[in-house]
Amino acid sequence: MQKKINIGLIGFGVVGEGVYHVLQQTPSLQAEVKKIAIKHIHKKRNAPAELFTDDASLVLFDDEIDVIVELIDDAEIAYEIVKTALQLKKHVVSANKKMIADHLNELIALQNENKVSLLYEAAVCGSIPIIRNLEEYYDNDLLLEISGIVNGSTNFILTKMNEQGLRFDEALHQAQELGFAESNPTLDIEGIDAVNKLSILLKHSFGLPILPDQIFRKGITSITSYDNEYACEKGYEIKLIANAVCTHNHEVQAYVLPCLLPKSHALAKVKDEYNGVLLRSKLADEQILIGKGAGRYPTASAVVSDISALRFAYRYEYRKSNRNKPYHFSTNFELDVLISYAKETTIDRTDFISIEERYISDKRCHLKGRISVQKLQQAHRKDEVSVLVFPAKDVNQNSDLFENDNEIAVENALR
Repeated sequence: MQKKINIGLIGFGVVGEGVYHVLQQTPSLQAEVKKIAIKHIHKKRNAPAELFTDDASLVLFDDEIDVIVELIDDAEIAYEIVKTALQLKKHVVSANKKMIADHLNELIALQNENKVSLLYEAAVCGSIPIIRNLEEYYDNDLLLEISGIVNGSTNFILTKMNEQGLRFDEALHQAQELGFAESNPTLDIEGIDAVNKLSILLKHSFGLPILPDQIFRKGITSITSYDNEYACEKGYEIKLIANAVCTHNHEVQAYVLPCLLPKSHALAKVKDEYNGVLLRSKLADEQILIGKGAGRYPTASAVVSDISALRFAYRYEYRKSNRNKPYHFSTNFELDVLISYAKETTIDRTDFISIEERYISDKRCHLKGRISVQKLQQAHRKDEVSVLVFPAKDVNQNSDLFENDNEIAVENALR
């Protein structure tokens, strides 16, 4: 008979309550919530009152608790909780993407030192099992690119702007009314949430310990009706994309930016609050995972999956961090972009490496061409400037440049 897993739950918001109820309905998992730490002890909850405490230490230092499930919003408090739990040799399951992105290397070291597991599938794309796939399936393949819609709030807003012709503020208001965006939506609409998730994905995709502030990002707040009209006329969809692509010399280029995707593109078909992650690799070519990236039960499903994995002593091994030929993170690359702006004098044309198209009018101007990331970072900070990126012409052109890595793929597969 399996030993029962005793869980200490930190946080009982939307996801925490979802996890509790799923565990109640899944007795075969043999996992029970023993204590729950919350901030407001007198608030009525949908669980027995004797489970709750407002003292997290009573959960952390309970010797009968095997697993700490951390589901709070505050990244710094979450970090202290997770760090303490690992030091106490307790397994941890977390959904806090900012905390993980900011402290991942330290937490990995603590996990290894104390011989426990830190799992966080729910921190990236909710119900989509992307991290487990990168750790297991793509450990035996040579990944060329990971590209995704990893924030449901912004995808909902962009869908409504495109399909209903709403202005940004109107679409944002609708998202807030339906509960897809927070009352303070800054983390979502400025691309901060997406860049935290991309930071985590870079570790599992290419073994790179990259902090969120090292990745170039721009959110969706500057997208105008003009940009949507251009996209519609040219057969594109605007999507906020978290992208990391590996070049022929093992350099990884990454960004979070609004992109112009052809309507035939797999990610262009991901609508509303859904997330989608597209993977390109040498052997498997192109695959896409689509699912709900947020919400009570989609996120709870990922948390419960991690709890279940602990039954088998599962842990992330981060094998890509120990490749014979390590990847290198690059901040010096070029992009094909459409930059639109209010006044002709706003953008210096000499910043562009090449210009394919130039349009000038009294209301809005644009330049389409190729530009370095450094120059693009300067340009996008100017007033009333929007930036839309065109996807790489053919990322699979890199495939034939990885011939020397065949032996690594075979070695991994036989390991």
